Amino acid sequence: MIPTREQAFDLLKQYNNEISHIHHARAVEATMRHFAKIFNQDEDLWGVAGILHDIDWELTQNNPEQHCHLAKDLLQKAGVDENIIHAVQSHGYGICIDVEPQNDLERVLFTIDELTGLIITAGLVRPSKSLADLELKSVKKKWKDKAFARGVNREIIKSGAEKLNMPLDDVINETINALRPVEKEIGL
Repeated sequence: MIPTREQAFDLLKQYNNEISHIHHARAVEATMRHFAKIFNQDEDLWGVAGILHDIDWELTQNNPEQHCHLAKDLLQKAGVDENIIHAVQSHGYGICIDVEPQNDLERVLFTIDELTGLIITAGLVRPSKSLADLELKSVKKKWKDKAFARGVNREIIKSGAEKLNMPLDDVINETINALRPVEKEIGL
């Protein structure tokens, strides 16, 4: 089954209660939908994969090596389509699992999961506390500062852009554009 957006959020909320995790799921969903348009793909499918990508996060955050492994069990139990399950697992490739991204949906999810966090954090430290005036050059300046958003793995983002055959600047710009319309929904 490919869940509807509402079903996906209901399923996510069965295992995740913290608002920051719900905001992250919404940010990744919006970004996935944006990139689905760019790749001329199914926005609903890509969005649902974005919503569900961290379904097991609150259950595994104290054992991060289990992240993406438990997700498979939770999603199979709910009857979710195997393609979504593979996408969810592949976003942890090289971090906590050896499921490699195989298609554009999976490569985008792998790339933008970390990137959304960097961009949102960059927006939060602006005087405007907004993405409306956030530009590529500001994100790139923050990118170089290893102390900024220390938990964001920049190598994953860079590797993901390469897997997508997209310049990193384009991936960053498109992610900023994807997040602007939903900034209030994601805590900005």
